[in-house]
Amino acid sequence: MAVKIRLRRMGYKKNPLYRIVVADSRSPRDGKCIEEIGTYNPNTDPATYKVNEELAKKWLNNGAQPTDRVAKIFKLAGIEK
Repeated sequence: MAVKIRLRRMGYKKNPLYRIVVADSRSPRDGKCIEEIGTYNPNTDPATYKVNEELAKKWLNNGAQPTDRVAKIFKLAGIEK
């Protein structure tokens, strides 16, 4: 099973909020996830994010691959493999 760390869209029309989730790569964007590890709000200036560093590092060490946007968020948060 290929596991990805990606964004799940929440919020309402034209006002997106995202949750950073760990999910099977075959599941839909807003579908079932394994675990939620943070949030991302692009509506604020600058964009705000909260990430549980312990969970993120655990999943990265277990082989989960972050998407491009999530990798940038992790870089800003100081989280690396």
